[in-house]
Amino acid sequence: MQAAFDAIDSDYPDTVERMKKFETALLLIAACTLLFSTGSGFAQAAAPTAAPQSAPAAKPMQFFLKLIPPRRTFPSDMTEQESQLMTAHAAYWAGLFKAGKVLIIGPVMDPKGAWGMGVIEAASQAEAQQMAENDPSVKAGLNKVELSPMHVFLRKQ
Repeated sequence: MQAAFDAIDSDYPDTVERMKKFETALLLIAACTLLFSTGSGFAQAAAPTAAPQSAPAAKPMQFFLKLIPPRRTFPSDMTEQESQLMTAHAAYWAGLFKAGKVLIIGPVMDPKGAWGMGVIEAASQAEAQQMAENDPSVKAGLNKVELSPMHVFLRKQ
């Protein structure tokens, strides 16, 4: 990291200082994460013993969804039938958004060809796969879908 700091022009001392503080904060976060998630004696000793309770509800898992259109130019040249399917596609995902299953979703206007993305939550990969495959545009064979497990590290509230 020092080489990166040295490479910054000396006209920006505040930037260098902020980068150093950011690096320190990242190291502290990493150390705390390791300390409290590895089952270390410190983390275990700090936890008071209590009567066993029922297992907590499983946290939902997050998945990155990529919707692959039939061609690069799809957003600008879809047929009337494709447009109707995409309207059904949008309504389907809007319903899942209202139900709290979708964190973010929308088109990515990549210069190499547009595609769709979403981050969804489900209890299992099977549930997430079912949501993806029930998209009307996927069911009709218009779009293809890829689904990858992910972990949302930070989330805007």
